[in-house]
Amino acid sequence: MSDTVQTEIDARGTATVWLNRPDVHNAFDDELIGALTKELKRLEADKSVRVVVLEGRGKSFSAGADFNWMKRAAKYSQAENVRDAQALADLLRALNRLKKPTIAAVQGNAFGGGVGLVACCDIAFAADHVHFAFTEARLGLIPATIGPYVVRAIGQREARRYFLTAESFGAEEALRIGLVHQICRLVDLNRLIRQTVDALLACGPVAQKEIKKLVRRVQYGSIDSAMIADTAERIAAMRVSAEGQEGMAAFLEKRKPAWRKE
Repeated sequence: MSDTVQTEIDARGTATVWLNRPDVHNAFDDELIGALTKELKRLEADKSVRVVVLEGRGKSFSAGADFNWMKRAAKYSQAENVRDAQALADLLRALNRLKKPTIAAVQGNAFGGGVGLVACCDIAFAADHVHFAFTEARLGLIPATIGPYVVRAIGQREARRYFLTAESFGAEEALRIGLVHQICRLVDLNRLIRQTVDALLACGPVAQKEIKKLVRRVQYGSIDSAMIADTAERIAAMRVSAEGQEGMAAFLEKRKPAWRKE
C-alpha cells in the first residue's frame, strides 16, 4: 500500500485510515486517490473489520486537490481529464457505498474534495476550530464529483450559497447545515470517536449493512405501495436471518449477542 494512506486495525475491528500527506495538508493527487480507493475496497472485503474511521495526519484533514496535480491536469485533453475525474468519482462512490459504518474525524481544515470525503461518511465529527470551504469556483471550476454527496448532506439551498461563493465557514456552521453531526474541542475528538465506535460495535453488522441500503432506498422514493411492500420484505428477511435470530434470542435471554466481542 502507498504510504500516502496508512491504516491501523485494532482488536475489535476498528480500522483507522489516515490521509498521510501532512506536508501538503493531505491534498489529493492521483496516487492518494488510487491508494485510498484500493484500501477502502480491501477493508470492505476484510471480515474482521467492523468500522472504518477516516482521519488526516497533521494540521489539516484535507486541502482538496494538490497544486502539482492540478498543474498536470491543466495540460490534459478532454478525454484525459474525464479519466482523471472518474478516479476521484470512483473513490467517493466507494466511500459512500462502503457496507460498513464510516466515521469522518475532522481534526483540521477541509476544503474542496476533502469536504466531499466528509459528506460521504455515515457519521462526521469535527473539532470546533475547523474551517470548511468549497473553493472550486475561485479557480473557475465546479465541485462536480463531490456535488451529489454534499447536496444530500446539506441540502440544495445551502449548497447553492457555499458552492457559488466559495466562502469559508466554521465548525458551528457546518453543524447547523448538517455537514457534521457534532463538534467538540480537539482534545475531546478521540473520546467522541471511541464512544461512537462503542455504540456501533454493539449493533449487528449485517443489520448495519442493510440499514445503509435501506436509507438509500427510501431517501427520495415515494411512500407508495411498492415502498411499503419493500420495507416489509426487508424486515421479514432480517427477522429470519441468522443475525436477527441471534439478536432476538440474546435480548430474550438477557445476554450479549455473539457479535459483541467485549
